[in-house]
Amino acid sequence: MKANVTWWLDQTAERLPDKTAFADEHKEITFRRLREQAMALGTQMAKRGLFKKPVVIYLEKGVDVLVSFMGAAYSCNFYSPIDIDMPVNRVNKILEVLKPSLVVTTAGLRSVFAEYAYEGEYLLFEEAVLSEADEACIEDARSRGIDTDLLYVLFTSGSTGVPKGVTINHRSVIDYIDWVTETFEITQQDSFGNQAPFYFDNSILDIYSTIKTGATTYIIPKNLFAQPVPLLEYLLEKKINTIFWVPSALIVVAKLKAFRNVDLSSTLKRVLFCGEVMPNKQLNTWRKFLPDVLYANLYGPTEITDACTCYIVDREFADDEPLPIGIPMANTDILVLNDRNEPVSGDEIGELCVRGTSLSMGYYNNPDKTREAFVQNPLNPYVPETIYRTGDLVRYNAYGEIIYLSRKDFQIKHMGHRIELGEIETAVSSLEEITLCCCLYDEKRQKIVLFIEEQLEKAYINEKISGLVPEYMLPGKVVTMEQMPINANGKIDRVKLKEFL
Repeated sequence: MKANVTWWLDQTAERLPDKTAFADEHKEITFRRLREQAMALGTQMAKRGLFKKPVVIYLEKGVDVLVSFMGAAYSCNFYSPIDIDMPVNRVNKILEVLKPSLVVTTAGLRSVFAEYAYEGEYLLFEEAVLSEADEACIEDARSRGIDTDLLYVLFTSGSTGVPKGVTINHRSVIDYIDWVTETFEITQQDSFGNQAPFYFDNSILDIYSTIKTGATTYIIPKNLFAQPVPLLEYLLEKKINTIFWVPSALIVVAKLKAFRNVDLSSTLKRVLFCGEVMPNKQLNTWRKFLPDVLYANLYGPTEITDACTCYIVDREFADDEPLPIGIPMANTDILVLNDRNEPVSGDEIGELCVRGTSLSMGYYNNPDKTREAFVQNPLNPYVPETIYRTGDLVRYNAYGEIIYLSRKDFQIKHMGHRIELGEIETAVSSLEEITLCCCLYDEKRQKIVLFIEEQLEKAYINEKISGLVPEYMLPGKVVTMEQMPINANGKIDRVKLKEFL
């Protein structure tokens, strides 16, 4: 059994040494060169005495980041990417929690990073990749590692805005990528179009599916996601056949009807999405223009290695229907528990909880938050068994599939009724005029507030959705945003929207 993801790279580099592994807008790298450069970086880390230590990667998004990830993995250390555009306060909070042993960066970026609260060692990427790789040194490190050693720490804010370091080990990624590549039949013939930032867990699917199978990942320039036609032209030019994007990116393409200008029917095979709710209205646009593509809705928070349930779209949906998040992935179990910690029955609403290999080890250097979310399975009083409480409210439909309703934080009590704000958002999203929407609750004024980008009257919206939700769920106020705030992961920024209540 291979206990470290770098074994995948060893095998793929031997099998497909000259095939392009990753490409960004400035450079590309073969599997052989990826392995050589990662081994060189890993050697430098190991020779500094680092073993099972946190290593920050501070580089512009591109091929070099992925080389650095694998360098940390080869030396049995764990990586944590920090985006170069991240606000200073957030970076300092991350450094305070992580206390990294090393920062991998460039000479040009080192002076920028020096402004942060860090006084430790640096490894300059451009120098390290030219150094000699010591295979014996790497093998010594890997021989002392096991599959539950950490691979990475990704920092997530959640609703509080305070970063929490989600820890994921090698075994969890191996288990997840085994499922991904088998379920979607990923091979060396495939090519991914990467949208997710590397500090966002959606990127794990692109990165490690590529390393395991010998596929190729193209790192799509960020500016293209604001230009739907050039974006689709890029997919066509690179012959990208698989994308795993947040719904917001897919919605923009559907809104501007870029499909009329670019025909992807001969190249695109798989459209996977995760990270937030995908409205069926925009998905139906994709399905209309690209009916032969496989569409799959993956669900899961960062704490369970990217995703834990999946629904491969296999039937038609009305614009105002919610899309299921599906059924558990292999080797993952889902518990839907009510307020009494009992399994729900029928269409009863409950909190989605997860058990299995996919679970995070907890929040780095934060035992209190870890104890809140990672708890003993209440259905198993006999042996220690951890489950993760996601805070997401769901129910089962008639097909036995899980339907996501809302965050527990988004469940409100209004006019004596318990309301899921996500249900209102689903209804509003079905309207032809709506692109993006978000509902919040103004506790002070006891009002449901709907945020949209379009100039539409509250009376018009409420009339249109009155057949979809009861009267007590109709928005009491509509706020038109010039542009919906989107956070760094591509999701609607609810924390920012709260400032407009």
